[in-house]
Order: sequence, then C-alpha cells, then structure tokens
Amino acid sequence: MLDNHLHLLLRIDDQVALAWSDEEVVRRWLKLYPPRGSNRKPLAVTDEMVQAKLADSPWVCMIRQRLGSLSWFMKCLKEPLARLINREENCKGALFEGRYKSIAILDRESLLSAGVYIDLNETAAGLAATPETSEHTSIKERIDHVQGQGRIADLRAALQGSLAGSRASGGLEEALWLVPIEDRRGLDSTREGMLEGFTLGNYLMLVEHTGRLVREGKASISADLADIFERLGTSAEVWQERLMKLRGGRLLGRFLSASREQLKAAASHLGVQHLANLNGCRAV
Repeated sequence: MLDNHLHLLLRIDDQVALAWSDEEVVRRWLKLYPPRGSNRKPLAVTDEMVQAKLADSPWVCMIRQRLGSLSWFMKCLKEPLARLINREENCKGALFEGRYKSIAILDRESLLSAGVYIDLNETAAGLAATPETSEHTSIKERIDHVQGQGRIADLRAALQGSLAGSRASGGLEEALWLVPIEDRRGLDSTREGMLEGFTLGNYLMLVEHTGRLVREGKASISADLADIFERLGTSAEVWQERLMKLRGGRLLGRFLSASREQLKAAASHLGVQHLANLNGCRAV
C-alpha cells in the first residue's frame, strides 16, 4: 500500500459462498454490517434477528451473491479507508480517483510475478530499504509470522529447493491469515496454497533477486534461482523483462499471462478474437 493507491492479490471462489447455508450467509453479513441502535453503536446479533432475515429468501440470495463479489469486497475495503482518511484530513469528498481495476491472472508465472511486484512496491518507491522492512506488504507479514513462531532457522533451511528444505517448510504458514505460498495439501496441510512444490523460502529468494534488479538493475543468478526459473518454464532474462513491464505499467487489459495459449483459450471462452496483455508473454 502506497500513499495514493494500493495493490491486492486476491483469490475469488464463488463456489465457497454458494456452499454456505442460509444461516451462515446471514451471520456473515451481520458481522460486516451489524444492526445499530439509536446511538449508532453496533448491537449484539440475536437469534431472533437472524431468523427474521432468513424469512426473506430474495434478500438472502442477494446477500450470498454480494459475499462472493469482488465489487462488494472493494466497497467494504475502500469505504472505511476513505472515511478514516477524510476524518483525519478534515475534508470531504471522494478519496479514490476511480473504483478499481482488476486483472485476471491465468498461470503460475504470472501469479508469482504479480505477487513479487506488489511485495516490492514500497521498496521500488524508496519507502523501505528492503522487502522485509516494508510496512504494508504480505512479505513482511509472512516473515513476521515466522519470527513469531521462533522458526527463522527453518525458514533459512526452506530457502533451498531440496527435500530437507521442503520438510523445514512444514507448518510455516499454516496459521497465517494470508494464503500460504506453498500448497502442501499433498503433504501435511488441509489449506490450499498458491503453488504446489514452491516453498516460502523459494518465494523469498525470488523477491530478493528481483529487489536487487529493481535497485541495481542487475543481480547474480544462484544455482537455486536457476532451478526455480527452470521449474517455472522461464529464465532470468524473461523474468526481468516481465517485471520491468509490470513496473512500467505497460500491461493493459483484463488478463495477465506468460502464455499466448492461455490468453487464446481465455479469448475463446469469452467469444472474442484476442485479448490485451500479449506483450506480457515470452517471445516465440
């Protein structure tokens, strides 16, 4: 998050909201928008309130859709921020210039490049010397969480792509509110992560390497990093080119992909001839 804008990497699964019971939908909504008394303070949610809402089936259906909606999520995020800042600045009116722009991420390389780009925003803007000292980033949240468990030694071990590194990663992000970097459902977790076989340590190596590219314009490639790029089906040169394009804001459109095939498949699904962001794909 910067002074005048913020970036979010979100996973939207509307099937989750569709699977909730009507009562869970109502209770979740009343947590977001609790009933208020004459003094405008939140009231305790009672079973009688819940039952009254459950009797209105069309309302419950509408609320279920909103709970799975990106637009409503952004409203819930931006409106309190705008009110808070306007109150602190003693001013009125719109705080954000526009609603928001959303870009669908279609493959794992683009998922990682978007995550790294966001985590390096404060470093690139000169607001933090290193990614781990940037105040409003997920990477600092992840590192602080590991430190809070007293498992920095395990994190250092997980920097390696070896079997021992994977074992050391076990449980590092299990209790963290953020989506884990590594999807360990096939190993020791019930939580869905971002990428199977890609540890938090791997991600930190990638962020550190890219941060040096941003600060110095160059960075040496270790054997471990070369292995990461190989597993992603890319190279250090292609990675650098794509991150520089992201930083330059030259990726237009609603989709981000490192694969022309993925973009063509998305275009076919939408019934259009082509999609923007082809300049985000590697050359063929």
